[in-house]
Amino acid sequence: MSEKILILDFGSQYTQLIARRVRERHVYSEILPGDTPITSINTHQPKGIILSGSPSSVIEDEARQMAPELLSSGIPILGICYGMQLIAHHMGGLVERAGAREYGRAELRIVTESPLFKGLTSPLTVWMSHGDRVVTSPPGFQITAVTDSSPVAAFENREKGLYGLQFHPEVAHTALGREIIKNFLHAICHCGESWTAKSFIAQTLEDICRQVKTGKVICALSGGVDSSVTALLVHKAIGERLVSVFVNNGLLRYREPERVIENFRNKLHMNLRYIDASRRFYTRLAGVVDPEEKRSIIGEEFIRIFEEEAARIGGVKFLAQGTLYPDVVESGSSQGSSAIIKTHHNVGGLPSTMKLKLIEPLKELFKDEVRELARVMGLDPYFIRRQPFPGPGLAVRIVGEITPFRVKTLQQADRIIEEIVEEFGWQDRLWQAFPVLLSLHTVGVMGDERTYHNVVALRAVTSQDGMTADWARLPHQMLEVISSRLVNEIEGVNRVVYDISSKPPSTIEWE
Repeated sequence: MSEKILILDFGSQYTQLIARRVRERHVYSEILPGDTPITSINTHQPKGIILSGSPSSVIEDEARQMAPELLSSGIPILGICYGMQLIAHHMGGLVERAGAREYGRAELRIVTESPLFKGLTSPLTVWMSHGDRVVTSPPGFQITAVTDSSPVAAFENREKGLYGLQFHPEVAHTALGREIIKNFLHAICHCGESWTAKSFIAQTLEDICRQVKTGKVICALSGGVDSSVTALLVHKAIGERLVSVFVNNGLLRYREPERVIENFRNKLHMNLRYIDASRRFYTRLAGVVDPEEKRSIIGEEFIRIFEEEAARIGGVKFLAQGTLYPDVVESGSSQGSSAIIKTHHNVGGLPSTMKLKLIEPLKELFKDEVRELARVMGLDPYFIRRQPFPGPGLAVRIVGEITPFRVKTLQQADRIIEEIVEEFGWQDRLWQAFPVLLSLHTVGVMGDERTYHNVVALRAVTSQDGMTADWARLPHQMLEVISSRLVNEIEGVNRVVYDISSKPPSTIEWE
């Protein structure tokens, strides 16, 4: 992993998307807090740095800052929105409040040839999201693009390697935004394309061997692609010193335990231990309705079970789990400045007194990168194609209290939706499709009698990496079949609603 682009995070909702765009070009990227000291940045030896956007204003006294020495470090720097304004502010330009917040599409006109815009035609449609704007570029900087509302929509100082964009090239709404990022990476930072699945596997196997040495590892196996790839990586690194542990917490999908045991024990011949802890989890979750408390309880209980199992095996010092980058980011556990969205049971939900050391080989990857790893490693397509399933299981798809009856109701709904998605050929078109059992009841009429039963919400989204998502435009006929089967086949359900919110502002999961 010799080449690296650092992204300094000032709290933008798009920071992780920037990291994703860089990796699409097979260049490794890592997010650090915006105020990371220059000494720490130098230890990474980055080929380039990207400054993210921010909800802050550089004009304010308490504005988020970066190490000013960066601007004279000789490292190529691209400032996006707030990042551009920071460069202007520190280098003697003028940043002012815009007359009105500019949000949405704008027409960008390239006025000066720039390596950032190499091969692009003008005008371009770009996405703006800012309340401040640069009105005067710093001395020694050249204006390279303008819009009707931004007299300095892009600038550069090639001698110092400093570039700024008032718009967001990382979002899909900016036409050719990926090309602009590509130009920064390859034409300006001179990065190669060394970040590949094969290079990641080779480096990860070395890291696992170095960390574990001669010790034993247990792997938290759920049957999803993340934990499956984790188990394969660790097994490839240390062989039989890995024991995979599958815990049935009573919150799994319909017949999930049988599927996992059949595939991992009987087909892949892995050393698998199965533990039915449903009653234990139901007891701990009785009466709990707060989603963060649910996640915390589930995370703690999982760890305690793994520790107990490790003690039975003997000599186990490590726990491997399939934590992904979005899990780390949403739990506020990344090195960036983003807010906590929700605690993931395997990140922020972990107890502070763990006896086992964590091995998380996928914690820097997005879901689609993990799927690519799975393909390279030859994992069964069944696991590669599986939709993401939350670590806390159906607990975060049941709004309100967890009971065996409510879990059974949701399992039936999940099975029906999975069957219909396959039947209509939408399996590979959706990121996720699942039911949510609400905590309210509504009046209905069934068999000429009044009912007062449960409401099931259908959530179906499309996405590339789970960091952003849009609600799926499912065919009306498909929605009709889903609604009809849920109401007719599941006792206690008399209404189905469809969630048409995107991420952001909503998250994919409800809790």
